[in-house]
Amino acid sequence: MKNKYNKFLTILFILIIIGLVILVGFWIYDKYQAKTVTKDATSAVDEFLELVGATNVDSISGVEDGNAQVDSETGQSEDNQNGEATSKTSSKKKNTSSKKNNSTASYSPTYKGFPMVGTIEIPKTRIKYPILAEVTKKSIEKSVAVFYSPGLNQVGNTIIMGHNYRNGLFFSKNKNLEIGDKIYITDLNGNRLEYTIYDKYETSESDSSYLTLETNGTIEVTLATCTDYDTSRRIIIRARA
Repeated sequence: MKNKYNKFLTILFILIIIGLVILVGFWIYDKYQAKTVTKDATSAVDEFLELVGATNVDSISGVEDGNAQVDSETGQSEDNQNGEATSKTSSKKKNTSSKKNNSTASYSPTYKGFPMVGTIEIPKTRIKYPILAEVTKKSIEKSVAVFYSPGLNQVGNTIIMGHNYRNGLFFSKNKNLEIGDKIYITDLNGNRLEYTIYDKYETSESDSSYLTLETNGTIEVTLATCTDYDTSRRIIIRARA
């Protein structure tokens, strides 16, 4: 009887060890996948921004690389103290941007085999993702995608959807966003707009009201994803340019 009991404990111990190994394996795979996807997405976004000639902004810190330094005594920027220098610099930037935009007039980027229409960056959650042209079962396994849009950065309400994964990918951290936080969206023409979040709420998957909201002539974006605890619930983020 004692031998049978010891054998049972041995088998149970082995099963527990196997279970722990499997759990650790899943955890490592999740972390590896998140790191790989994040690296690929960031590279794709950076390449896109360079090709379309978008304003070079450090969206994580919220500081534009081209900003002039402010003089602590006068309160004026160094460039503004020299109007001629400002004019030349501004002209040079405009010409450079114009050349890049002209060269990308027929630019049709893809990401992981899916058409790409722009990029999204959210400093608060430290994400940079390509925006894919259409929500499909496969496309939103690769990045975030457009469910409906009058055109990125155009008047109306652009709806972007993304998964909420336990490894933190895509819109998994949208729950941490708050009113006043910023979202940056760049389109195929190199136009980069800053959006400010003005509404955040939770609703059911059967509620489609956010899909048809009027913007009264403003440029808006709506981000939609599932909640952590219930895939039938949605976290809706609304932001205005």
